[in-house]
Amino acid sequence: MNIEQMKIVIKEIITKTDLTPCVVGHRGVGKSAGIIQACREIDRKYVSLRLGQMEVGDLVGIPFRDGDTMHWSRPSWWPDDDQPPTVVHCDELNRAQQEDTLQAIFQFVEPPAEGLLRSLHTHHLSKRHKVIVSINPPDGTYQVATLDRALIDRMIMLFVETDYQCWARYAAQRELSGDVRQFLAGNSGMLARQGAPMELQVEPTERGWEMVSVLRRNCRFPSGLEMEVYAGIVGTEAAITFMRWLADSKGRPLTAAEILNSWPQVAGQAAGQRDDVQAATVNDLTATLQVSPVLEPEQEANLVAYIAVLPRDLRFGFVKSLLKIPEVAQGIAQDKYDSVVFDAIQIISREA
Repeated sequence: MNIEQMKIVIKEIITKTDLTPCVVGHRGVGKSAGIIQACREIDRKYVSLRLGQMEVGDLVGIPFRDGDTMHWSRPSWWPDDDQPPTVVHCDELNRAQQEDTLQAIFQFVEPPAEGLLRSLHTHHLSKRHKVIVSINPPDGTYQVATLDRALIDRMIMLFVETDYQCWARYAAQRELSGDVRQFLAGNSGMLARQGAPMELQVEPTERGWEMVSVLRRNCRFPSGLEMEVYAGIVGTEAAITFMRWLADSKGRPLTAAEILNSWPQVAGQAAGQRDDVQAATVNDLTATLQVSPVLEPEQEANLVAYIAVLPRDLRFGFVKSLLKIPEVAQGIAQDKYDSVVFDAIQIISREA
């Protein structure tokens, strides 16, 4: 993505989630300038931390004693709870010269757990303040540390590249020299040479898919950028597969909500699903019922109607899973459902 697209994405993430974007790009592409511009456009105060110049004490504060208790002073850059909404920019994250500095900032760039505040040692950041990271890619041409997979897994990697049209609009707005602008209009290859491909160990993880879920629930990205954003969380291959799956509505498995709440509308599709697709629906229903096992009478009837259309092997396996959920087991074991579940329960009883 280019800088203009990056600004769109980080404004959406910062204003609607607690996730941490990490802008990855070669020198001079405009990472910091773009982040500052985005902060202005969403009316956020901007604080820059040049981590290549900082030590642990600059981050966690200086220890002092109060009676028998040790405390750490609040760093001067730390935004108070009552200050205007602020974006803390952890610049040059992988240029931290000391290993313990990188370990200290690890906690701060990690999105806060549900119900908790983002923290750095004993300091807690108000939810009104957000964090952005930027780095140069570890491609061998920069004096940077290699970020481990655990740290990468906690951020949304946004890969930014040189784009002449984007720069030309910026140059016009800033009224840069006409000679320079005219020269580059005819020699756009002189703007910046693309560096090596920006590859990091971005792979699918449980945490990554949870972040994708947060973004899909809260954010709206232009269609051309959505895949790039997800690729920065779960990797390119997984993101492409996911986007193809989203586009393939015909082959998409029915959800637990559709089975339980809209059975008359989806009954035909449910009966016609391939076994592998059927298994995905069964897994979603099992997980949903484990969390919310109490069903309305209509939902209970819809569940049994779905069980009735399943192939024999899938039906037995699914009923076996449902019998481990007491509230659901009590519902489907009623006499009125014997024609659907009785055989399965008999076989399961013999196996036990």
